[in-house]
Order: sequence, then C-alpha cells, then structure tokens
Amino acid sequence: MSVVYIGLGSNLDQPKRQLLQARERLARLPQTRLLKDSGLFQSRAMTLPGDDASQDDYINAVIKLETALSPHQLLDALQAIETEQGRQRLRRWGPRTLDLDILLYDDLQMDDERLTLPHAGIAERDFVLYPLQKIDNCLMIPGVGALDMLLAKISAQNIRYLGAFE
Repeated sequence: MSVVYIGLGSNLDQPKRQLLQARERLARLPQTRLLKDSGLFQSRAMTLPGDDASQDDYINAVIKLETALSPHQLLDALQAIETEQGRQRLRRWGPRTLDLDILLYDDLQMDDERLTLPHAGIAERDFVLYPLQKIDNCLMIPGVGALDMLLAKISAQNIRYLGAFE
C-alpha cells in the first residue's frame, strides 16, 4: 500500500459541497482507505499573467489516502470523479467545479506526459502547503524539501482555515 496526498479545489457550483462529495468518493475508491483530511481552506484564485477575468475564491483541502492503485490508475480515477462532478477544462487555471491533483505518492519522483510527482508548483502554493501542514507538519517533500521550510517562504495572507468538512 502507498501513502498518497490528494489536493482538492473548487470555486463553482457550491464548492464546499463539491469537496465533501469528492472526499466521499475518494474514500470509496477500490483498494483505497482514507487516512486523514486537512479540513477546508479558502484561498484566492490563481490567474495567469495578463488574465483580467475575475474568479470567486477557491475552497481547498488535502486528503491523505492509503492505496494499492498505481499512480496512473489513481490519476484516471481522479479524472473520472472530476468529470462526474461537472469538471470542464476550458482554460488553464480557470474556474472549476472540482480539481483533484495527486500531490505526493509515497516518495516517488516522476515526470511523464500525464503526471508529475511531486505535483508541479507544490512548493509555492499556499492552498496546498497549509492544508498539508494540518495533516503532517513534519512532511518531507521528495526533491523539494521539508514542509516547514517551504511554509517559512510563503505568506498566509491569501488563505483562511474554514474548519472541518461538514
């Protein structure tokens, strides 16, 4: 069994409900067990340079799973959940009903046409690092560094803890 951290995010169609539904679906994946979750966080939407389209804030979380699924099997399962919950890939970093990302998969480091592990950009994203801290403050991110050192380099200005999943 492998230990995996999944990032969840939504800013459309009742985001808290979207994340709760996704959490329930993740807990029911075959050969998978939910170990812990971060609770819910609110953060500002990321935008591409020059993108002036405003978006609602995101609701984010991280979930820790134990799974026998391979990284690509897990990715397929996550994309199926996104699709079932109305995800449309219209533009990069655009608004979405649900975004599910494999952040970490054991200590695996890989980069192929479908999947990069650890997740690209993990070290700079407050909406990933603060939820990870709620689950495991002593986490080491393979090839990147210690979570506490990464948190020391970013601001908590744009993120707010909302509490447990309800």
